[in-house]
Amino acid sequence: MLDQFRLDGNVALVTGAASGMGQAIAVALAEAGADVAAVGHARSLGETRARIEAIGHRCLALTADLTSIEPVHHLVDQTVDRLGRLDILVNAAGMIRRAPALDFSAKDWDDVMNLNLKTVFFLSQAAARVMKEHGYGKIINIASMLSFQGGILVPSYAASKGGVASLTKSLANEWAKYGINVNAIAPGYIDTTVTAPIKNDPVRNQAILERIPAGRWGVPTDVQGAAVYLASHASDYLQGTILTVDGGWLAR
Repeated sequence: MLDQFRLDGNVALVTGAASGMGQAIAVALAEAGADVAAVGHARSLGETRARIEAIGHRCLALTADLTSIEPVHHLVDQTVDRLGRLDILVNAAGMIRRAPALDFSAKDWDDVMNLNLKTVFFLSQAAARVMKEHGYGKIINIASMLSFQGGILVPSYAASKGGVASLTKSLANEWAKYGINVNAIAPGYIDTTVTAPIKNDPVRNQAILERIPAGRWGVPTDVQGAAVYLASHASDYLQGTILTVDGGWLAR
């Protein structure tokens, strides 16, 4: 059974791979046997590349600004040209902007929606066109607790993550016939630079901890098992699923 979780011979394209959950997922896929094209913006991908190469797998470091869909075909083409194929796509890049809904700007709305939803679709589309030719592929999106809840002070983020959940189901419905599985991970409160403002607020932090049955914030490595599962043959009959990794937050 454990062989079903192996990714030997696979190639994964992971966005947001410079740090946080994206980096943790990229490293986990390499540990399971995959070569990885790691995509980042501005931040250095040197650490991610070093960790993957130390495992003994190839890492193609690609820099791109994914607030625009312009790079998506280049990323897919480079992955196939340099690493030989594309089996797995992980859409882990994302951003959040916080402000009261009455004061929220058009720029903050567009920036978040472009990266968190528009690029997710068009990169998935570009990857699926390659995967369709081989009759196999795994696409993993990063949803959120706000795919199910509204949150506060984050209207564009909530809208984008609600969209990611629905998009995941829509693409799964269309692409299952091509041998492509489309699923998503919905992390709970994970300790990253994105969530630092909340974790550093004593009142918010305490309120969050009181609701999480696990009694702690998650860390990026907490999503690794779910990512390897969704990227592997072990999940071949899973389609359009939003897999929550939240310490029990939604169960509460």
